[in-house]
Amino acid sequence: MMALVRRYLGSTLFFLFLVIGIILFTLGILLIWPVTTLGHRREIARKWAGYNRLILRWTCGLTDHVQGREHLPNPPYLLFVKHQSTWETLTMHAMFPVFVLVLKKSLLHIPFFGWSLRATRQIAIDRDLGIQAMHLVHHRGLEEFHRGVSVLVFPEGTRVAPGQVGKYNAGGVLLAIEAGVPVVPVAHNGGTFWGRRSFMIHPGVIQIRIGPAIPTKGLEKKDRKKVLELARESVETMMDQIQNPLSQNHHHT
Repeated sequence: MMALVRRYLGSTLFFLFLVIGIILFTLGILLIWPVTTLGHRREIARKWAGYNRLILRWTCGLTDHVQGREHLPNPPYLLFVKHQSTWETLTMHAMFPVFVLVLKKSLLHIPFFGWSLRATRQIAIDRDLGIQAMHLVHHRGLEEFHRGVSVLVFPEGTRVAPGQVGKYNAGGVLLAIEAGVPVVPVAHNGGTFWGRRSFMIHPGVIQIRIGPAIPTKGLEKKDRKKVLELARESVETMMDQIQNPLSQNHHHT
């Protein structure tokens, strides 16, 4: 019972500090907007993600451990990330060099938070627009790659509960092939500690795995299914290793 109370209080404190952080960091970004570059504003967003990781540790006892940083190529690249929780949206900017996130357009309407998304030019799409949304991702993604900035996509499109696998979409892979940038698979078990649409955050260590980059230079659009399958297999294999560490040990013996 006491553990449940502590988790409830910790989660409440986290959301309180989260809101305070969103307001303060957004005000900072907006105040310096006229005299700074887009790059500077995005660096502030990375600091905000670092702040979120810090308050998760302080209030909820939730930390994270990243493996596979040696697999990261020089930017730009496409981050191909498992989507389980709100956690990755709030923290992953702090774990990688500057990138832009493909996210739901509805998030732009959230006071302060949405303003920061606009100020840092994240790629916001309306999924109901279908092909038009894909064209926007394509156009903005190529623009960012040419600028030397990486792009993060959630290929399953929506948050998927731990142990489940959603349908992987090829849109991000197609973008990477056209730009000739590598695809970097990323797996994590954030949803185990912070479930989708859940208020309660549980203590523990989120495991993040970065897989070997998949090169796309010289490939054509027709190769997208092959690259998508390689990326999907990499993510799901790492997910299995995170969720079943004994199977990983057995594999290596």
